[in-house]
Amino acid sequence: MTSPQQPQPDPAANGTEAQPQPAPGTPPQAPAAPPMPPAAPAVPQAPPTQAAPPAPPAQQPAPEQPAPAAEAGTMMLQAQQAPAPAGEAGTMMLQAQTPGQPPQPAPADRPAPAPAAPPREAGTMMLQAQPMPEPQPLAAHGPGKDAGTMMLQAQPQAPAPAQAPQPYAQAPAAPPAGPAPGAGYVSPIPASPTHLGHALASEWTKIRSVRSTIWTLGVMAVLVLGIGALVATAVSTNESIGATPPLFFGFFGMLLGILCVLPLGVLVVSSEYGTGMIRTTLTACPARGRVLAAKALVFFGLTFVVTTVVTGLVAIMDNALLGDLSRAEVTGAEWLKSTVGVSLYVSFLGLLALAVGSLIRHSAGAITIMIGVVLLPFVLSMFMLTDSLSDLRNFLLGYSIPNQITVMYGSKFPFVDGGPAGWEPLWIVMGIAALALGGAYAVMRQRDV
Repeated sequence: MTSPQQPQPDPAANGTEAQPQPAPGTPPQAPAAPPMPPAAPAVPQAPPTQAAPPAPPAQQPAPEQPAPAAEAGTMMLQAQQAPAPAGEAGTMMLQAQTPGQPPQPAPADRPAPAPAAPPREAGTMMLQAQPMPEPQPLAAHGPGKDAGTMMLQAQPQAPAPAQAPQPYAQAPAAPPAGPAPGAGYVSPIPASPTHLGHALASEWTKIRSVRSTIWTLGVMAVLVLGIGALVATAVSTNESIGATPPLFFGFFGMLLGILCVLPLGVLVVSSEYGTGMIRTTLTACPARGRVLAAKALVFFGLTFVVTTVVTGLVAIMDNALLGDLSRAEVTGAEWLKSTVGVSLYVSFLGLLALAVGSLIRHSAGAITIMIGVVLLPFVLSMFMLTDSLSDLRNFLLGYSIPNQITVMYGSKFPFVDGGPAGWEPLWIVMGIAALALGGAYAVMRQRDV
């Protein structure tokens, strides 16, 4: 803010005594002392922002007492409410008062100061106050101790009349380069339609990155190889094994290896339901049949490859240790059935466990059911000793999982009368696994995750 008069230099700072200043309208008098150093030229007063008629003298308050001579140049600014009409809310009038001292003459080499305003309008100006939440005191510190201190009282401005919002003028947007108008958004990222290969890649990443796969298949390989080697070594001490084929002794290790494949088949599906990952899987691939097919194919392929390698090594080892002790000649068909056939049988049995896990959606429950399917018929038949239950006992023994694996190795239990023969156990487990997978697919489509 610019005041009508500039503050005079501090007498104590210049090392001279303060000169008395004349009151407004008093004729200048000769100085009683040497003149003061030249002062800066007076700054012309800024034009008022809004013209208003001067307040009548009758309505102005009485001026305050002039300041003492020791505080020359001190002025008091008092905010007064101007008698403005109601339409000029927020307008205030400031009146600058100077002590009644004779003015100090300007040096000869300095330009004459600007003529003072008439006494009636001296120091009068109009200020437009902006609306503020509360009055804020402002303190201006001049050369003196308390010189230049002023208080401005801002009055809230009347709210401006509401104006109708004007719509922004928008320049017409340039047509996007690329597809024709009306064709819709086309992503610049090349996208190809999803297919079964994408789901297979996803399931392969899952099954090879979890520790359960390594543990289950690793333990299965150790059991089949270790037990097969131990049994072959123990039997090799005999002089002869009769007509028993030498590849038959791989059955003992494979019977325990199945108990490792079944939990893996269950965990391929049930683990995702347990952790909630199935929601992410079905969000990425909404086609639920494709998800189930990818899980089944990846699990079947991995299990078949590992089992074929393990059974092939056991067959070679058994034939090397027991080939000379057996009167049975091992043909190519028996080699194929004892390696590839057994591996297919175990892999389809794992698919049955996968389907049960998809139906139950609970790991412990599905594993318990599959262990019961493998062992329960054989254990129950051992307690059916009466003649009335002989037919049921033969049926349970003949179609139990242990006897079917024995048939795949080219033999059968001697106390079993009837049951499948040849490649029939493989067709049986394939049919049961297909029915279970079909039921799992139908249930997976109908229910939520």
